[in-house]
Amino acid sequence: MNVIAVSRKAAHGIAKPNVDVIRLIAGYGIEGDAHYGTTVQHRSRVAQNPDQLNLRQVHLIHAELFDELEAKGFSVSPGDMGENITTRAIDLLALPAGAELALGEAARIRITGLRNPCKQLNGHAPGLMNAVLDRGEDGALIRKAGVMGIVLDSGDVRAGDTIVATLPEGERRALEPV
Repeated sequence: MNVIAVSRKAAHGIAKPNVDVIRLIAGYGIEGDAHYGTTVQHRSRVAQNPDQLNLRQVHLIHAELFDELEAKGFSVSPGDMGENITTRAIDLLALPAGAELALGEAARIRITGLRNPCKQLNGHAPGLMNAVLDRGEDGALIRKAGVMGIVLDSGDVRAGDTIVATLPEGERRALEPV
């Protein structure tokens, strides 16, 4: 399980350029990223209630999604869907709420929920938003656009860093959109 790319962008918008290193700050998110802060930074959520806790400090996507999208005719690279950390060989969507990921030497995040994909993805490629949604056998909506988390321990994260997952003890809850 490892990090294959890290991305950040100071302004709001979907695509985030890849960088050599991102600095995670406990309780705030990614230094220099538009979603940095203790309270919600997502513009539509700020409009609803600017005092909400920021459960979306870090966005992670599994690179296997890009492989799946390529098979459907989409060209998506790390950072294109607004994620901060692109991973490989960890089933992010199967993690329970509260799972913790140790990244690199010191950084640690707690997974808070699923990313609810938005229509801005269609700005990258028409139809991309629908391509990251699916239906289960029971008809339930499956969101595949990654997971969100909060920073527990500060540290630098780079491409090539390992990821160690720790699952919560006791009853485990499936991820829901945040």
